[in-house]
Amino acid sequence: MQHTATNPWTDTVLQIALSKTLNQIFTPPFRSVLWKSIGITIALLVGLWFVLEAVVSTFLLPFLGPWPWLTTAITWLLGTGLLVGMGFLIAPVSSVFAGVFLDDIAEAVEAKHYAADRPGRALPLSKSINMTLKFLMLVAAANLAALILVLFFGLGVIVFFVVNGYLLGREYFQFAALRHMDVAAADQLRKENAGTIFLGGVLIAGLLAIPFANLLTPLFAGALMVHVCKGLAVKSGATALRAA
Repeated sequence: MQHTATNPWTDTVLQIALSKTLNQIFTPPFRSVLWKSIGITIALLVGLWFVLEAVVSTFLLPFLGPWPWLTTAITWLLGTGLLVGMGFLIAPVSSVFAGVFLDDIAEAVEAKHYAADRPGRALPLSKSINMTLKFLMLVAAANLAALILVLFFGLGVIVFFVVNGYLLGREYFQFAALRHMDVAAADQLRKENAGTIFLGGVLIAGLLAIPFANLLTPLFAGALMVHVCKGLAVKSGATALRAA
């Protein structure tokens, strides 16, 4: 198959994908996934809050009876720490749950923009969860390595966007591609268009870096990569799209 290299910075596939994604991201199907993922996340974190409070009240505070001021201080510190921790955890944890609903996002995108095409096939739930957990571990490990580089070499923002641009682009593109083609075809398409997919990942990383807006990251990333996959498949002449 012939493939003509293009400059990813001026790639119209990515520009069109970004425009279509931004126009659809606040529509009802997207809002539904957002609220479901946030709701599950908050329920989980609140449950964790009560469990930790029960553990501390049962096993720690009884030993501080002679020092009521210390009991009060620890209780306040625990409450404050849990509140701050929940604030930081809402985005990454909701991303995990949103990952389970990514097929809903893909179906909404395909129904609106690619109704004449053969629809993609939803990944099995077990595979979707496995991919989500694998992705979470990869991002955590990569960002830990990036943090070390930042601390010792001062590379800062560059490292964040390079690491996350590569990982986010690769993983979300794989999700979108596997709805329509087998692993070998998806890998071939990704390698042929590595620059475009990386820049798509950089866009996702940019949203990930914005507090509160990062709650939209899985929705934005899933929709963006569905458009990118569709556009690149047509552009590259890929014929491995699966039948319905």
